[in-house]
Order: sequence, then C-alpha cells, then structure tokens
Amino acid sequence: MIRAIFFSIFDVHEGPKVLHQVPADSIASSSGSTQIPLLHFPSVSSYIIPRPEYCSKLITFCTPVHRVLCHPVCLHSSTYPRNAYTFSIALVLDALTPFASYATVTLKLASLLQTLEEQSRFLSQDASAPNTGKIYALCEILLEDLNNYCESMIPIDDSNTLNIKLFPTYPPPPPLYPHHVPLSTVRLESLTDPNWDLTMLRVLPHIDGINSVKQISLLADANYKLVRKAIEHLLYYGCLLLLDIFSFSASYAFTAELASFVEDIDMQEECAAYVALPALPSIQSNSKASHSDPANGFQLVELYLKLRQGQTVKSFYIENAEVVDRIDIRRFITFGVIKGFLYRIHRYAIATSQTSRRKREHKSKSKQKATLSTALELQADETESEPYLLELEKFLDGTHCFDEICTELTISERELMSRLKALGDVQIICR
Repeated sequence: MIRAIFFSIFDVHEGPKVLHQVPADSIASSSGSTQIPLLHFPSVSSYIIPRPEYCSKLITFCTPVHRVLCHPVCLHSSTYPRNAYTFSIALVLDALTPFASYATVTLKLASLLQTLEEQSRFLSQDASAPNTGKIYALCEILLEDLNNYCESMIPIDDSNTLNIKLFPTYPPPPPLYPHHVPLSTVRLESLTDPNWDLTMLRVLPHIDGINSVKQISLLADANYKLVRKAIEHLLYYGCLLLLDIFSFSASYAFTAELASFVEDIDMQEECAAYVALPALPSIQSNSKASHSDPANGFQLVELYLKLRQGQTVKSFYIENAEVVDRIDIRRFITFGVIKGFLYRIHRYAIATSQTSRRKREHKSKSKQKATLSTALELQADETESEPYLLELEKFLDGTHCFDEICTELTISERELMSRLKALGDVQIICR
C-alpha cells in the first residue's frame, strides 16, 4: 500500500523542496500542523534530489518504518535558471512491502513527466501554489486509484494519458524436476489464446495430473527445456500444483492435518464428489449396482486413517477392496496430497563404499584368471553393461528418489531394482 506520493524540485533559492504531497503534511509539515511527517525530508533530500550524475536512475532507500522509491530527472537547457531543472516523483511504502511492481510505476511516472516537460514545460511553467493544480491532482488520483483498484488511467491533456497498473508480485515457484507431475488448478483451456507461445499450446493438452514433466515433453514432441519453462510460468501464476508420480508401489501416510478433514463436513463432501467413479451402465445387475454407491465421508475418513508407512497403495487397495472399489484410488490419494494431510514416503538408494571397490576387485580377478578368448568375451560384456551401471551410480548418494531415477533413466521401478541388485551392496531407505 502506498502511504504517500510527493513531487519535489530543486529550487534555485531554497534548494530541494517538496512542492506537492499527498496526503497533506505527510512529508513536509506546514506551519501550525500537528501531524508527524512520515519522513524527515531535510535528512533525505540528498537522495530525492541528488547530484546530476545520480539522476535518471531508480533510487530506493529505507527508514526504520518506510521505504522510498524515486527517480530524479535533471534536464539541461538555457531556458532554465542555472541552465538545469531537477525534479523527482517519489512513492512512500511500508518498509516490508514488496516493491518490485511499485518500482515500475515510479519509472513510468518519471518518464511521462520528463516527456511532458520536454514537450510543453508542463512542470516548470506550472504556477500553481503548493498542493494545488494539475500535478497535485495527478498525485492525488494516482494514490487513490492504485491503493483501491491497483490501476489508474488519468488524462493529462489532449495528447497524453497516464495508464498504470500494479501487477501482483508472486513468490518464486518451487523447483521443478522432470519427475514432477503438474496438476491444473484452473481451466487452462479457458485462458488460452491463439497468440500464446507455441510450446505452451502444445503442452497444455497433456497436463492432466498423470503425466510427469518429462512425459509431457515427449508427448508434446517439444524440447524439454522449453516445456519446463512453460510449466514454470504456469506455476508462478498459481495455475498448477506439483504432485508425485502415482504408483501402486508407492507409500503414503497421513499428517496431523487430517484432523481438519475429520471435522470439516464440507471437505468430506468435496472429497466424495472428487473421488466418485462414473455411474455404472444400467445393464449391470442390482447386486453390482449396490456396490457402485459412492463412499460417504465417514468411510473416506476411515480409509485415510488406514494409510501408514511401509504399506504400499497396492496392499492398501487389497485390504480395503470393498470400499476402494467404489472410488478412484488415484484421485483419493491426490486429494489428500493437495489438501496437505497426506504425504508421500519416497525411497532412496545409497551405495556403500565397498560396492564399487568389490566390483573393481571382481573384475581384476576375473581378467587374471581368464584365457585370451575368455578375456575378450568378458571385455565385451563389460562394455555392454558398464554404461548403464555407471549412469546409475551417480544417483546412489541418498538424495535422489526412485521417481527421479526412473524418470531420468527412462526405466521402470522393477528394472531399477534389478540394476541395484547387480551393483551389489546398496541400501534402500524410506523417508
């Protein structure tokens, strides 16, 4: 929120001077005013109206409570006293307010005022008293519009109009990896436009909460780096959530946040509608149709409470088949992850220090005992098996989950387990 906007100049007799300020007495108090200014202008005037070499640059500084953004401009001409005219438009914000979007506003204001001054001496020939006239009205309307509507359109004269909009500043998106699965939180097709980026248009149809980032790049037949950049763009604006790859061999457990789901009837109804299976055809028998009734909130709570560490989704499905058969198990897990009361238990592989040493010793002994023909065959086998083993070893430091390894190497989890067994002493941890 903007606390104040003020316009100051360098007066040839008085030096740096606040000419217009909104609200009144917010920067420089008039005689008889009891209001405490937001700033002590004399102590910061050298930043508002600096030396010429520091003009035409964005300047921002903080006081203990507020942040000031200004863009001083110094125009040189023989028509001005001392052949120069220096002015500055400044915004005062709270010290902790993100100021990136306000910096753009300050730059645009300074650029517009400079253009108006160069065209028609709009600033220097304004004979209005302080806190009156066109410049004061501009500051007043701008403060009110930006604080209330985050945008403003102010006609200056017949040829110039000020159009300014405050674009929201979002936090940086989370890191995006090839094994992440994007899930849309809005109807992306309703936002698309034929003029959008071509990669973005090719990517959108494959964002379904099932395909990983790498799979999306393959399905869209697009460069992975471009696909990643497009998805990061959607993440930044909150159009996507990131999930894990759904697998029946994965494990999930609930958190303390499950208590909010137990108490919230509306959330239970939302979950029931989200995980419900489509209605079975009418040709089904009555006994089977009775099993197609959607699960109620109480049954869903029971199911979530049965998820635990060390239990795969497959075993959970088998143990609770009577109820789980009536819901979409993938959506059931996804709903809990989105709401924050379920978390994925990942598996990581760690190679012991003896693993690579044993393999080297085994190879050297085999070569010593082998005949010439056997050695050639052994060397050929090693040439074929060595690349994928070496490629796998870089993931065995305990920081890469199985999803990441399988995605990077484009292999199934079963094939990954067989390769880990071939490496020898590899420990698998869950966390």
